Amino acid sequence: MKDVLVTCPPMLGQIDRFMAPARERGLQLHPADVTQTLSEAELTALLPGYDGWIIGDDPATRAVFAAGQGGRLRAVVKWGIGVDNVDFQACRDLGLPVTNTPTMFGAEVADVATAYVIGLARDLFRIDRGVRGGDWPKPAGISLAGKRAGVVGLGDIGARLARRLQALEMQVVGYDPGVAAQEGPADVARADWPEGIEALDFVVFTCALTPHNHHMLDAPTLARARDGLRVVNVARGPLIDEAALIEALQTGRVHAAALDVFETEPLPLDSPLRDMERCVFGTHNGSNTVDAVIRASTAALDHMAAFLDEGRAV
Repeated sequence: MKDVLVTCPPMLGQIDRFMAPARERGLQLHPADVTQTLSEAELTALLPGYDGWIIGDDPATRAVFAAGQGGRLRAVVKWGIGVDNVDFQACRDLGLPVTNTPTMFGAEVADVATAYVIGLARDLFRIDRGVRGGDWPKPAGISLAGKRAGVVGLGDIGARLARRLQALEMQVVGYDPGVAAQEGPADVARADWPEGIEALDFVVFTCALTPHNHHMLDAPTLARARDGLRVVNVARGPLIDEAALIEALQTGRVHAAALDVFETEPLPLDSPLRDMERCVFGTHNGSNTVDAVIRASTAALDHMAAFLDEGRAV
């Protein structure tokens, strides 16, 4: 039986469900005590004692992998889609088999993004908070039909989101240099970021984080936007310069934001974002449905079993 450390919060939330399937694959799962991520120091101390590691959003750095390989670590699987926290080159250099679980929950994250768009348009979250607080607010929202939404990232999540927004009769502009026009969703206009931001009513981030798009929504870009822009991020926090976003929210250039992800997670208690009453926040939880977690976790177990059995992924 191979010992596998699990640090991915969604999988940990249903960990009892995966114990027996893991044992059937020759794996003994060991759930970490973690809310969001473990630190590099914690991982460096823990990993040498395990044969495999199912990674969440932890700092999967060269130092961490080297420490693990100095002990028993022989294979790693990144749970989910995003891989910006994983040093794949270090794995290759160290000979550690590594993969992720792509296209596991594009529909689920697209659903959350759509909910955020609707919620921001009609101030639904602010109304809910008002009623709970004893008030009876009736803010005037905006209609979605005819509004223009920019979808940044046209992979599995972005393509599904574009179709959902089109069903709401919105005009969609797609930004993704990595997806050719003929490969992206049909009937979606294409542009190079941030071309046309002046005409957007919404901008929704669904792309991967890379060294090239860090803070792609920054102060100069926001200065080009029309007043009243609504911002949604279900991808990665560092795509947005939070200081610039806060300033734009304070001036009204950005009307509201729905952020499932942040530059620092959990969101610091002293973040000015917490005082933005028209905004709504998540906990980096867009993929977390029972169905999607089963799907992604089963794939992670299959990959891990294959790696530790034969040194290759399924």
